[in-house]
Amino acid sequence: MVPVTKLRSHQWYATDGLRSFSHRARTRQLGYLPEEHLGKPVIAVLNTWSDINPCHVHLRDRARAVKRGVWQAGGFPLEFPVSTLSQTFQKPTPMLYRNLLAMETEELLRSYPVDGAVLMGGCDKSTPALLMGAASADLPAVFVPAGPMLPGHWRGEVLGSGTDMWRHRADKRAGLIGDCELSELESCLARSPGHCMTMGTASTLTAAAEALGVTVPGASSIPAVDSAHDRMAAKAGMTAVELVRRGRKPTDILTREAFEDAVTTVLGLGGSTNAVIHLIAMAGRAGVELTLDDFDRIARTVPVLANVRPGGERYLMEDFHFAGGLPGFLSRITDLLHLDRPTVSYDTLREQLQGARVHDDDVIRPRDNPVASEGGIAVLRGNLCPDGAVIKHIAAEPHLLRHTGPAVVFDDYRTMRRTIDDPALGITAGSVLVLRNAGPRGGPGMPEYGMLPIPDHLLKRGVRDMVRISDARMSGTGYGACVLHVAPESYIGGPLALVRAGDLITLDVEARSLRLHVDDAELERRRLAWTPPPPRYERGYGVLHNGHITQADTGCDFEFLARPGQVPDPYAG
Repeated sequence: MVPVTKLRSHQWYATDGLRSFSHRARTRQLGYLPEEHLGKPVIAVLNTWSDINPCHVHLRDRARAVKRGVWQAGGFPLEFPVSTLSQTFQKPTPMLYRNLLAMETEELLRSYPVDGAVLMGGCDKSTPALLMGAASADLPAVFVPAGPMLPGHWRGEVLGSGTDMWRHRADKRAGLIGDCELSELESCLARSPGHCMTMGTASTLTAAAEALGVTVPGASSIPAVDSAHDRMAAKAGMTAVELVRRGRKPTDILTREAFEDAVTTVLGLGGSTNAVIHLIAMAGRAGVELTLDDFDRIARTVPVLANVRPGGERYLMEDFHFAGGLPGFLSRITDLLHLDRPTVSYDTLREQLQGARVHDDDVIRPRDNPVASEGGIAVLRGNLCPDGAVIKHIAAEPHLLRHTGPAVVFDDYRTMRRTIDDPALGITAGSVLVLRNAGPRGGPGMPEYGMLPIPDHLLKRGVRDMVRISDARMSGTGYGACVLHVAPESYIGGPLALVRAGDLITLDVEARSLRLHVDDAELERRRLAWTPPPPRYERGYGVLHNGHITQADTGCDFEFLARPGQVPDPYAG
C-alpha cells in the first residue's frame, strides 16, 4: 500500500512551500473542500469524447460512472478532455495523429498532480494512442473501451458496419441495387453510439487491451449502450484507485508475456491487420521488442475461433459478448497463454479467467471446429517487401492466396479513384492492382486505402476479389486479398516504387512470399533512375510527423518517442 506521503500528488498539495499553498487555494477556487482531495489518490479521467466522434459520443456520460467509481473507492477524480480521433471524419487519416494523442496523454499525465489514470477510448487509433502515452508516463492506469454499437438491420438482413458498407457499395456499382436502397442503408448501418460491431480495428484493439490486462475483465465486448457498460466504467474507476494504492504501473503489466498473449488473441479472433502496427508501437513504449516475426511465429500456433465478421461467417460483437466475450474466448486457448502474469484486476491472468465459459459454440468455436486452423494474419517477405508486408488471408477468396498476375500501377489514391473503371487500363480478374505513395510518409499517415476498389466492369461480371498490393493500411472491417503495410514504403524509395505496369507479381500466402519477377540488375537500374517525390509539408505538425515517423514494420511511432530513456517528473514545489 502506498503511504499518503508517497502519493505523486502530495508534492503539489502537501508541502510547506508557496506553490503548495497556491495549489490548495486554486483547488478551493474549483469548489472542492480539503477533505475531498487531500491525501487521496488523484485519478485523471482522460476522455476522448467529442460531438464529431460517433464511436465516443456516449463517453461524456460514461465519465460520470468512472468518477462515481473513483469516489466510491476513496479517490479524487479529475476529468481531462484529450484529442478525439474519429476514424469516420478525420482526414487524411486519424493514424496521422495517433502519436499526437500519445504525446498529449504522456505529457498531461506527467505535468499535472495525478497519481493514476482512467483512459477512455475505443475508436481505432485512440486505444493504442492512450496506451502508448500511459506506458511512457508509467502511472497506474486502466483502459475503458467505448464498446461496440448495436447491430444494423435492413430489410431482414443484419448489418455489420464497415463490412456491409463495402459490400453494398460494390452491389451498387455492380448494378444489383439502386439509389433508393443505398439511401435506406445510410440510416441502417450504424444505429447507436459505439465503435464498429464487426471484428474491425476497434474491436480488435479493445480485445487486445483486455488481453494485455489493462481493462477490467470482460470490458472489451460490452455493447456501448448496455447498462453493463456503465457498471464496467464505475469498476474501472475503483480499480484505478486500487492500482495507485498497490503501486502497480503499466510497465508491471505490459510485459513481453502480455504482448505475446495479445498477439495470440488478435490472431485467434481473426482480427484487424492494423493491430500489427499498433501492438508493435505499444510494445516499444513498454520497452518490449515485438516484431513481424513474432506475429508470423504465433500465427502458426493459434487457430481462429471467433466466428465474427469479416473473417468469420455471420456473427457480430454483441453475439460474441453474450457467447462469453473475451474471457470465454481466452478460456479456450489457455495452453497458448502466459497465465501467471498480472492484470489490473488480479495478481494473475489465471485467477482472472477462473469461471470463464463459452455459451455458444458457433460464435466462439471449440478447438476441434475452428474457423481457420491458423491465425488470421500472415506476414509476407520477398523482394517487393524486404522489411515485410501483411495480409488478412482468412478474409480473402481462397483461390487468390497463390496467384501470379501482371501489375496495374497507380501512383496515388486520387488517380486510382479517377481511373480505376477506365477500360483502357486493361484490368482483368487476374491483374494485380498496385497502389503506392500511401505509406506512413507518403499517405501521409498511411490511410486506409489498401482495399482498392474492383473496376465496375468486373463487378458486373461477378468478380468480388482481386490481389491488391499497397504500402497503405486497410479498414479492419474490410476484406479481400489485400497485401498491406509493404515496407519500406514507396515514398522513400522502397521496391514498390520500382514496379512498372505489366511486371509479374506472385503472392504465395502458404510460402509467406511476395515476389516481383524482375531481376536484380533491372531493379537497380530502376532504382538509380527513381526520383524522390517533393516533401508533403512545408510547415506545421506534418513536418514533425514526416521527419520522425518510423516505418510500418516498426510501428509507425515517432523515433524520439520510441527510443529508451528517462523523462523526470517536473518539480512542483
